[in-house]
Amino acid sequence: MEETNVTQTPELTEQELSELLQIRRDKLSALQSAGKDPFAVITYPQTHHSAEIIANYDALEGKDVSIAGRMMSKRIMGKASFAHLLDGAGDIQFYVRREDVGDEAYADFKAYDIGDIVGVKGFVFKTRTGEISVHATEITLLSKSLRPLPEKFHGLKDPELRYRQRFVDLFMNAGVRDTFKKRSAIIAEIRRYLDGEGFMEVETPVLNTVASGASARPFVTHHNTLDIDMYMRIATELHLKMCIVGGLERVYEIGRLFRNEGMDAMHNPEFTSIEIYQAYTDLRGMMELCEQIMSRCCKLVNGTTQITYQGQAVDLTPPFRRLTMNDAVKEYTGRDIYACATDEEARAIAKELGVELKDNEATKGKVLAELFDAFVEDKLIQPTFITDYPIENSPLTKLKAGSKDIVDRFEVFICGHEYGNAYTELNDPIDQRSRFVQQAKERQKGDDEAMQVDEDFMLAMEYGMPPTGGIGIGIDRLCMLLTDAPTIRDILLFPTMKPVGQQKKEKAQEAPADFECACETCPSLEACKAAQEAEKAAPVEEKIDFSNVEIEPLFKDFVDFETFSKSDFRAVKVLACEAVPKSKKLLKFTLDDGTGEPRTILSGIHAFYEPEQLIGKTCVAITNLPPRPMMGIESCGMLLSAIHQENGEERLNLLQLDPHIPAGAKLY
Repeated sequence: MEETNVTQTPELTEQELSELLQIRRDKLSALQSAGKDPFAVITYPQTHHSAEIIANYDALEGKDVSIAGRMMSKRIMGKASFAHLLDGAGDIQFYVRREDVGDEAYADFKAYDIGDIVGVKGFVFKTRTGEISVHATEITLLSKSLRPLPEKFHGLKDPELRYRQRFVDLFMNAGVRDTFKKRSAIIAEIRRYLDGEGFMEVETPVLNTVASGASARPFVTHHNTLDIDMYMRIATELHLKMCIVGGLERVYEIGRLFRNEGMDAMHNPEFTSIEIYQAYTDLRGMMELCEQIMSRCCKLVNGTTQITYQGQAVDLTPPFRRLTMNDAVKEYTGRDIYACATDEEARAIAKELGVELKDNEATKGKVLAELFDAFVEDKLIQPTFITDYPIENSPLTKLKAGSKDIVDRFEVFICGHEYGNAYTELNDPIDQRSRFVQQAKERQKGDDEAMQVDEDFMLAMEYGMPPTGGIGIGIDRLCMLLTDAPTIRDILLFPTMKPVGQQKKEKAQEAPADFECACETCPSLEACKAAQEAEKAAPVEEKIDFSNVEIEPLFKDFVDFETFSKSDFRAVKVLACEAVPKSKKLLKFTLDDGTGEPRTILSGIHAFYEPEQLIGKTCVAITNLPPRPMMGIESCGMLLSAIHQENGEERLNLLQLDPHIPAGAKLY
């Protein structure tokens, strides 16, 4: 069977659910009183799994087997019953007859609940409808489920609940179990291939005294005994290169990395990556390694290298396309950045194309990288190696032969996203130190993703590192691609989630104290309690201190009224909100403006709001401004905010309206 045959519990009211929970606890209590405590069972002789029985029916027909798992359905038919059992390999039907198991055991079985863990001993047979089943001769309750199976835990009707309660998602959805089996197979295949190529798997520290090896914001923790701050690793690169220095010529590590950055469909604060380093090879060797890993894993879990990801056909058959970053930008914008005589000329092109530069003194290399992000990345559907990166954003990479500002690096892009990053590794310690120093200067200027100088790594480099190629591949993204998962949360067993009921950056309020009545004149305890609850629920006027607020002086120049009156101010509903990749400021809003067509507006307010805070809000937008390209995205209008200074710091509040106001309502 492809899907578990589940007897669904109807959607319950809170009172009905409470009653069901009590009934199940009462059943457990009765069992324990009768000396049949299911939690007292220590082991069970599980001889076969469901898939094994179904696959080998001819050999097992009539043979005794012993299976165990969760009972997912039950059909009582007088003196005989059918049920389905779900185990680690799949599900199978079993048949229970009173005359085979005995009156008492059959009566106990009839009282079992859907979700209970049971053990079944019996022989293999086929029913009259041809379904392979186990005819029970003995049935044992191994664990009591004290909660009914939820009615809406199939499909994608409540994805947030699925992620929060993955333990339920796994036993309710066969597709989810299959995804995580494929993930395990993908990781095993990577290990099998690399081990066969002579690579050695190693382990490096998760806690570091320096955050380096990648451009990312780290998580900071404190070591009490040493009394020092430490960083959870953002990359494994530097320690793996130390292994190369030490003479381990081929090493890799599959491990968890931690980056204190935004969350979206492609990003989770903790994720799994593999980094691989090989002495005496270069970028070309890493390309071949990348192609082999991706194509082999794809063929293993899909049977072919030609797949579909989110509706887009993808061919992972080697070799992948090769394209320099400058040629890619020329292909999609018609502009040749390296043909610019000066950095100013390159910045002028970015401005002309509507790209917001993070650095007002950006070099040609930085401009090239920004234009690639804005105009190229999301267009690369088929596997493509983008090569010849600018030195400015590649501080650990060897210069390309004959160049002073281009490094020997590639990233592999598929379906508009980056899946791997590789270098011909920099092994000149003097050059490496100068690049670290430049990164430190960038950090002092406010770039909290710039690397820190790692003196232990520099010491290792001074002993000499052979010519080396290195690559990092995102395991989670690869699993998404090969299982057609739309979001990284679908391939992480336990993705990072905000605690239920907790607002961002707010502490949960303490529970109110137990109610006590000290009145002498109240008509009844119930009336007094109701009065106190009503008083608690009454809105309390918030006292706001405006004493430290500075407001920008009002404009004294008059604006032409006729022109201003043509501005179309509308109430809009936020349908979706997400951070714009590669931009620290911009949020991308998808809005309902009442026309029936979604409207996109970009707003530079990410410093003040996280995207999830704004979904569902009613805001104010000017809707008749001409479209403005920003980071390669057309922004059609402007959301209104209020800005002021408080204690010398800029504060911003996005204007939000009463949710009763409909989308498209015109403001006067």
